[in-house]
Amino acid sequence: MKRFRGFVIKEFYHIFRDTRTLLILFGMPVAQILLFGFAITNEIKDVNVAILDMSKDNTTQEIGNKILSSNYFKLYENLSSVLEIEPAFKKGKIKEVIVFEPDFGQNLTRTGKANVQIIADASDPNLANMIIGYTSLIISDYQRELAKENSFLFQIETEIKMRFNPNLKSVYMFVPGLMSVILLLVSALMTSISITKEKEMGTMEVLLVSPLNPLQIIAGKVIPYLLLAFVNSTVILILARTVFKVPIVGSLWLVVFECILFVITSLSLGIMISTISPNQQTAMMISLGGLILPTIILSGYIFPIDNMPILLQIISNFIPAKWFIIIIRGVMLKGSDLSYVWKETLVLFGMSALFTFISIRNFKTRLG
Repeated sequence: MKRFRGFVIKEFYHIFRDTRTLLILFGMPVAQILLFGFAITNEIKDVNVAILDMSKDNTTQEIGNKILSSNYFKLYENLSSVLEIEPAFKKGKIKEVIVFEPDFGQNLTRTGKANVQIIADASDPNLANMIIGYTSLIISDYQRELAKENSFLFQIETEIKMRFNPNLKSVYMFVPGLMSVILLLVSALMTSISITKEKEMGTMEVLLVSPLNPLQIIAGKVIPYLLLAFVNSTVILILARTVFKVPIVGSLWLVVFECILFVITSLSLGIMISTISPNQQTAMMISLGGLILPTIILSGYIFPIDNMPILLQIISNFIPAKWFIIIIRGVMLKGSDLSYVWKETLVLFGMSALFTFISIRNFKTRLG
């Protein structure tokens, strides 16, 4: 029994001596609980909406103020024409447009009926349902208050319109997110493990003293995975279109270009991880814990970023998949062209250049 107790104590020493094991045992659970605790929510908060008020009377002002004072919504812009609705959605900044008919207040006073249209961006069907439900509830509450004050039954008829995904198919939301996760796995994870494996075997040292410069070494490592990731993205798009009937409203060439750009960004990130990782275990831990989990939680793939605390919203800006998902959803579902997604495209370009620069610098450091 004494020997067994000594053996158990020795194992505890081994565990507490290895900082990586401690990080996995205690760091990962804490990080997961905090991330999921703040990210998973059935509520909405500060959702950007646009209002098209073609009546501009006291009644529409009261309804608008009631909606915006609920803390569920915030006004992003006031529209002046129906023609502005589609471009507003394609910019990706708003999730809902509330349209009041002309002479809304007069119609409600004279006939007891008035119409309001609620248009939601259903590229994320779960979020769209919540937004519509909250807005309809606030309007119904105003209708009841108005009826009590005037002892007369008023009826505000609400027309619901789901834009870009009228049937509320969840696959429309999941396909772009799955593309980002799969391409990230193939590109960043496999590249980081492959290069650290060569470092462990000693073959990387042979490359470092060869006539090849760091940029050529990186390019040689990137090209095979770039081709494989391109094949994967092509297969995903074909399956999405033929099996799941996900539309590609925008330019197919733009979709392909953005996929290639995201793959290059992921590859450069994987190479950067490999240059700072001493072995495959560390590279895998950084790739899985530092990339896959944040990509699923903080990219907007499943959980709306607007509902998260400010700190997590700031951190999400450093997740490449966030910008890729915004681009792909915009092009595939909304028909957005480059004029609507150029900012997100530039962000991916900037991230790719930064990761590549850090990787080349780390290679040069090893050469020195």
